[in-house]
Amino acid sequence: MTTQAKICGLSTAESVAAAVAGGAAYVGFVFFAKSPRNLEPEAAARLAAPLRQGPVRTVAVTVDPDDALVDRLMATLKPDLIQVHGKETPSRVREISARSGAGVIKAFSISSAADVDQARAFDGVAEHLMFDARPVEGSALPGGTGARFDWSLLEGRRFSRPHFLAGGLDPWNVAEAVRASGAPLVDVSSGVERGPGLKDPALITAFLDAVKRA
Repeated sequence: MTTQAKICGLSTAESVAAAVAGGAAYVGFVFFAKSPRNLEPEAAARLAAPLRQGPVRTVAVTVDPDDALVDRLMATLKPDLIQVHGKETPSRVREISARSGAGVIKAFSISSAADVDQARAFDGVAEHLMFDARPVEGSALPGGTGARFDWSLLEGRRFSRPHFLAGGLDPWNVAEAVRASGAPLVDVSSGVERGPGLKDPALITAFLDAVKRA
């Protein structure tokens, strides 16, 4: 099975180019004011313009988005997928998908097997599930913090659609993470940065090379 990768939190043309050249299947742009990777939808649309004719899928990363944000994203970025990383319910995921016409990735904060079990309510509702590490207490960010969880919690888990593993991945541990979890999709953000929100094209290339070898 070939593992596919999403490079998340891109904010420069150079990082987008590195993701595409390296073979990323997904690229993510963040729309959350507290994140160092936050962009305006219009800026993200300009970065995503070169992707329109290729196979790379564009993801808008949000936290409890309201209808106004969903509408603005669809009018500007026109993402293939909207990632939701807040307290969204299955019914809200359905609403976002119906309103936007885009697929939805529902992200979960994981620290125990019970957290993974809770994702079952969204299986078949969201296009993809994403399992991310639970942030440390008091963190303003739901993800992208570099924290990791016990990858073996996903071992043997099966869902109706391919799921993402996220949280603390980098070029040096992603192969181990894929082996331990069996995840068909992986997501990285801070693990390919030289500082908060500053993507390093060389690290993006190294990560994607490591995924190919996993």
